[in-house]
Amino acid sequence: MSLSKEDKIFITGHKGMVGSSIYRLLKKKGFKNLIVKTRDELDLTNQKTVENFFKTNDVDKLIIAAAKVGGIGANSSYPVEFLLENLQIQNNLLYSSYKNKLDQVIFLGSSCIYPKFSKSPITEDQLLSGKLEDTNQWYAIAKIAGIKLAEALNLQYQLDCRSLMPTNLYGPEDNFNLEKGHVIPALINKFHNAISNNLETIEIWGSGNPLREFMHVDDLALACYFVMNLKSEVYHSSLDDSVSHLNVGTGEDIRIKDLVNSLVKVTGFEGQIIYDKDKPDGTPRKLLDVSRMKSLGWEYSIPLDEGLKSTYGWYKKNFPSVRS
Repeated sequence: MSLSKEDKIFITGHKGMVGSSIYRLLKKKGFKNLIVKTRDELDLTNQKTVENFFKTNDVDKLIIAAAKVGGIGANSSYPVEFLLENLQIQNNLLYSSYKNKLDQVIFLGSSCIYPKFSKSPITEDQLLSGKLEDTNQWYAIAKIAGIKLAEALNLQYQLDCRSLMPTNLYGPEDNFNLEKGHVIPALINKFHNAISNNLETIEIWGSGNPLREFMHVDDLALACYFVMNLKSEVYHSSLDDSVSHLNVGTGEDIRIKDLVNSLVKVTGFEGQIIYDKDKPDGTPRKLLDVSRMKSLGWEYSIPLDEGLKSTYGWYKKNFPSVRS
C-alpha cells in the first residue's frame, strides 16, 4: 500500500541522523500524523512495552531507523550489546507490526551487511556469500537477521516489509567524534579543529588511495519516501528469490585523497595535508550496485561537494552542541 497524507507513521530513531532526516522530509511533504518517541518515552528493547504501544496507538506504517550504532572500538568492546539490543529492537518492532496488521514497514540497515571481500560494485545477492568484516560483525549480523525476519514475515504472513541498505551516509545530526565517527564527520571535526586552533598540518590515516561511496542522508530520506510510495507489487517485483532488500547509494565512488581535497576547499583550510602511509588503508574499494533502485526510477540528487558544504555549514552553526 502506497502513502497517504492521512497515514499514521511511526518513525523510530527520530533523534538520529537518518530518522531526523526522514521526519523533516515527511513534515515538509505535509504529513501531519507522524508519531515519534524518545528512548525515555519508549524502550524499544522491551517487548511488552513495544506491544502495549502498538495496541494503544493506531499505527499505519512504520519506519525502523532506530539502532544501537557506534564505531570500531565500541563494536569490539561491547559485542553483546550491539548484537542483542539491535536484535531486540528489530524483533519487537517487526513482530508488533505483524500482530497489529500494519500496512507497511520500512527496515533500514547498512552496507556493512556484505562480506569483507565483496566484489565492487556490490550487488544485493552477495549477502551471506562470505566472511564479514571482524570490526563490525556484531552489528552486521543483527541487521542481516532483520532483513531475514522482514523477508519471512512477508513470505508467511504477507506483511509488506521493504528493506533498504544505504551506503556510507553523512549529513546533519551525524556523530562527528574523531574516534567514533565515520569518515566525513570525523574529517569535518578534524578540519574545523585545525582552523580554530591555527594548526599548520592535518594528518590523514593511510595513503588516501582507497575508493569509497558517500551519500547525503537527505537522499536516503528521499529514497525511503520514493519506496514507500511504490505499489506493493511494483516494489516486490524488483526483488527475486535470492534478494529481499535493495541497495541505496549514488553508484559513484571517490578516492579519500580527493574527498580530503574537497574538504580543503569547503572549509578553507590553508595548511598542509600529511598522509600517514604507515597506517592501513583497509579495503581498496567499496561501492554499492544501485541498478535495482535505478530501474524503479530513483537516483540520488545531492552532489558530494554541495552536501559537504551544507553539512559543514550545519556543523559550524550548531557547534559545540553537535555529537562528538
